[in-house]
Amino acid sequence: MTSVPAGYPVANNLLFITADQWRGECLSCRGHFVQTPNLDALAGEGVLFTNHFANTAPCGPSRASIHTGLYQYRHGVTFNDVPLDSRHTNWALEARGAGWDPVLFGYTDTVTGSRQDGVNHEGVLPGVEPIVQLGKSIQSPDAWVEWLRGKGHPIPESPVDLYMQTKGSPDSDPPAPLVVPAELHDTWFMVDQVIDYIADRSGWCVHLSLLRPHPPWRAPEPYNRLYSPGDLPAPNRSDNPELEAAQHPFVALALELGHMRLSMDDKRVRGWRSGYFGLMTEVDHNLGRLFNALKQSGAWDETLIVFTSDHGEQAGDHWLMGKLGYFDESFHVPLVVYNPSSEASAHRGRRIDAFTEGVDIMPTLLDWLDVDIPDQSQGASLLPATTRGSLGETWRSDVHWEFDFNRPHFNAGKALGLTGEQCRLTVLRDACSKYVEFPGLRPAFYDLENDPGESTNLEADSGCRTRLEEAKSRLMAWRRR
Repeated sequence: MTSVPAGYPVANNLLFITADQWRGECLSCRGHFVQTPNLDALAGEGVLFTNHFANTAPCGPSRASIHTGLYQYRHGVTFNDVPLDSRHTNWALEARGAGWDPVLFGYTDTVTGSRQDGVNHEGVLPGVEPIVQLGKSIQSPDAWVEWLRGKGHPIPESPVDLYMQTKGSPDSDPPAPLVVPAELHDTWFMVDQVIDYIADRSGWCVHLSLLRPHPPWRAPEPYNRLYSPGDLPAPNRSDNPELEAAQHPFVALALELGHMRLSMDDKRVRGWRSGYFGLMTEVDHNLGRLFNALKQSGAWDETLIVFTSDHGEQAGDHWLMGKLGYFDESFHVPLVVYNPSSEASAHRGRRIDAFTEGVDIMPTLLDWLDVDIPDQSQGASLLPATTRGSLGETWRSDVHWEFDFNRPHFNAGKALGLTGEQCRLTVLRDACSKYVEFPGLRPAFYDLENDPGESTNLEADSGCRTRLEEAKSRLMAWRRR
């Protein structure tokens, strides 16, 4: 451990918050229509990192990168059922070894072991103590269900119905609200548990992992009616799925997956997006309750707060649903870091446009806790940026992410003639372009200055050959790190 710099609180607290499936542009302080006044205020007192990207998807692989500081090609977690090798440490283990007591409210979708162990492969990250665990999956939200039962709320035979049952048609405008009221919803429940936990403590280390705005996209009153489906902008996509599919064989394959391809019913698409944005505002409202509790207790001035998401969501863009592939919608995520120290005062409200990644979270948390950052970390602490207002001239000029599609539901081997090892892609993205490499398929290349919506793959354009080859070389250099 190193000495605490002057200007930093002696009794440090850590509040590490992850949302699930929250797109990076969806903050009202970024000009988006979604209402997020409390996260806006957090960004106003902290630093907003505008170009923050997940290193992989879905939940388990991305969280493995966040917790370990490792890219996917190092940690090896390619899907939610793939365990994290126990040889890799993580921020919670390092913090606990230094005398901290990291605790969890929610879930981590990460566990060590092997496929043969018979353990739950969506369990708890080693090093964190689960105070309140939101079940093992959406199908089993144990702690919340028991709390609801104690409140006298009727529990359906299948707990997943708590996320689905509405007071009318979910396809109406506005969509009908959930039967579960906002003050009994899972987000309210989880935030209440954290407020109770920190009330009489100091020197605490809390990871709050919220489920929302993960589907199902059905919101309680009043969040169901904040964003009228009829008023929402159209998705970012080609005129029809066939034009989108022509971009690349992988896109064509993804569009063939029924659960990832949107209905042609525009009304239903808009209804889903309405629920998605409504759940974001619900999360923001509840985080406001938590932030107010910190301020009222005096802990606000002693607590580092990190807010981010594991990955984004296509939400109908490019005719896709979920988190997959290489489009920005699935990987661009929010990141706000609030540093309470006096050293950060001069840079409150700063926006940093330099590229940051999920692997930077682990070293940032340990830096605040005054714990040595392990050599395995491939990221770097963002804490210095909060006290000097920038990441420096030698900081990275691009970001990287990976996506493994060697999964039965993709059937890529048969559909595209690929081996299991070839069913993956790697992205190098900078401010001007995006290069996507496939071991067994042609690459993809996008000019983001002229085509920010990624509608035209320029891989075959001779005018882009030099830029494409240069990006390929940079990607090879990144792999050799």
